[in-house]
Amino acid sequence: MTESLRIVIAEDSAILRDGLAGLLTERGHEVVAMIGDATTLSDVVGLHNPDVAVVDVRMPPSFTDEGLLAAIELRRKYPMTGVLVFSQWVETRYATELLAGGASGVGYLLKDRVADVRDFVDALHRVATGGTALDPEVVSQLMGASRQQDSLTRLTPREREVLELMAQGLSNNAIATSLSVTERAVEKHIGNIFTKLDLPPSDTHHRRVLAVLRLKG
Repeated sequence: MTESLRIVIAEDSAILRDGLAGLLTERGHEVVAMIGDATTLSDVVGLHNPDVAVVDVRMPPSFTDEGLLAAIELRRKYPMTGVLVFSQWVETRYATELLAGGASGVGYLLKDRVADVRDFVDALHRVATGGTALDPEVVSQLMGASRQQDSLTRLTPREREVLELMAQGLSNNAIATSLSVTERAVEKHIGNIFTKLDLPPSDTHHRRVLAVLRLKG
């Protein structure tokens, strides 16, 4: 049994908000706060100190990107709190900003593509404990915006495949299993990706994320 989580939900749909809270409570987790807009999210997280916040993207008052901007603020102010964006929409610009500081403790899932509650709860727990949960469609759209860059055209088909799996938050071992290759081969592919994208080792940047999300050359 996974450890019980303390969760804040920011979702403007009352039905979805209450339904999500019910599902999580039934599975032994504690929903410490629910809000219908993003304006107070930072204050609520500061007050309750949850393990993870579930945040919609398009929320009042303009229903554009308030939730995602609030999620970015959470990452800045409360880096120990996991942030799982749960939306129908992929906002590539701010999703890139959300992940630019590193993928640890971040997730982005699409509502219409979550078919199993257990998968959602597993993703939530992974984010809350410092892991990553990115929907493949989110990864595809983020990578699609960056495929125009000359640097990405240097990648072989296999390296691009490794990069896509890496961006979903899979470990080297999980990538090796998915592709039916050795972990050593995966390490070699990742090294080639970093070299071809001109991403030298750095203490301040997360190369695995930058390799996927670099949208500006």
